[in-house]
Amino acid sequence: MSLRSAPFPYKLVATDLDGTLLRSDETVSARTRDALAAATAAGAAHIVVTGRAVPWTRHILDDLGYEGLAVCGQGAQVYHAGEHRLLTSVTLDRQLAGLALSKIEAEVGPLALAASRDGLQGAVLVGPGYQVQEGPLPYVPFKDPADLWSAPLNKVYIQHPELSDDALAQVARQTVGSLVDVVMAGPGVVEMLPLGLSKATGLSLAARRLGLKASDTIAFGDMPNDIPMFGWATHGVAMANAHDELKAVAHEITASNENDGIAVVLEQLLQG
Repeated sequence: MSLRSAPFPYKLVATDLDGTLLRSDETVSARTRDALAAATAAGAAHIVVTGRAVPWTRHILDDLGYEGLAVCGQGAQVYHAGEHRLLTSVTLDRQLAGLALSKIEAEVGPLALAASRDGLQGAVLVGPGYQVQEGPLPYVPFKDPADLWSAPLNKVYIQHPELSDDALAQVARQTVGSLVDVVMAGPGVVEMLPLGLSKATGLSLAARRLGLKASDTIAFGDMPNDIPMFGWATHGVAMANAHDELKAVAHEITASNENDGIAVVLEQLLQG
């Protein structure tokens, strides 16, 4: 069966990584690789759009043989994978972030903190009590709160000992939504970002560099931080394992990341 039996209707395929393109073991299936290769052979560009900053994304892109543009850090970074070069980078105002944290903690009590430093080699700092998901991604522990603010940051991660991720994100958004943006990006991952920053802003910048626009784009995702990207793209596809908030705004729901949900949709489009 040929995957190129019909013209491909989109010029841009935007995919989230965790819970979307990646399976739980952080690999991409052969079927999904083949479907993406067929879509690009049919004339579409593929852009990875992830909450991960470049240092936590680069090894995956290299393994895929990915040489195009990637949007990292929830839209903060546009990265040229083939040239290993950071094209744009937006940082979080640390004074505003500190103020936002104090306001959130006044509402809900002490938070456990982590932060992603800016740059190609920017470390992820993890403070006392912050629960890091098991896996190969490197991080640097810190104890002195001053260390958190000692260098430019893309974002700050917050966790609460009792509140759920959704509840924490909601309270934080209501409390400091005029200072920073707050997104829930995955289990245990609530983030504070520069105000106005989203995957949509980063993706629009990357697309513009390729001469492409929202009406050219199909996007795949699984978490609430993908909502702005779905709002920007002409067609948004949520994975079966997606958060209910994203499913509510998706144009289509496909199979899970474990069951090649991206490939299912791309194969259908390629077959016409």
